[in-house]
Amino acid sequence: MATGTQIRIGRVLAGWDAKTLAELTGLSKESILNIERGTFRARPATMEKILRVFDDAEIEFTENEGVRRRPEGVEIFVGHERFHEFTEFVYQHLVQYGGEVCISASDERLFLKYRKEPEVYRQRMKALVDTGRVKVRILAEESNFNSIFAEMRKSAQKGTAPTSFYAFGKCLALISFAHTPSPYVVLLKSGPFAEAYRQAFNESWGLAEIPAEKQ
Repeated sequence: MATGTQIRIGRVLAGWDAKTLAELTGLSKESILNIERGTFRARPATMEKILRVFDDAEIEFTENEGVRRRPEGVEIFVGHERFHEFTEFVYQHLVQYGGEVCISASDERLFLKYRKEPEVYRQRMKALVDTGRVKVRILAEESNFNSIFAEMRKSAQKGTAPTSFYAFGKCLALISFAHTPSPYVVLLKSGPFAEAYRQAFNESWGLAEIPAEKQ
């Protein structure tokens, strides 16, 4: 979660006074100033409203109380080590902003092959989902269908290449397990791309099967 100092700096970076941020979040000016000063701690639901306003303004908060405008363009992650960095990027994004992740995969089990400490990952994601701020849906052609943190469905589509995509927030990640080295991840920080894939995901989700063992 962002600190009061980060919120104040982010507000200045966006060119807002405290009254403007209050209007955008539906809070009072006094509440905004008190949060910035650290005189009281905002409830999770209140902080989520604030973070979403900054997210819409393309401003993000980083480690060590950093604040920056969201980098535009494309980032590429290649290989095992970089895939771990991508996974951590997604996790930190969800910690900060909450929201939903839509994952479409030809074979969801490939993530297990390349993910570091998969059980640690599963438990961290479950803890996020249990807060009620995060939701994960996975649509897969092939999978063990035993996720402890995601709702899963079996895709009606068959025989596609070993690829996947993540749509979350204003980010879209395209993942290939056919490259050498693998995985090969192209992260597009683009709201329109993310929304287009999210809509396609929802259409496929409506046609997908609920795994027999989950019915």
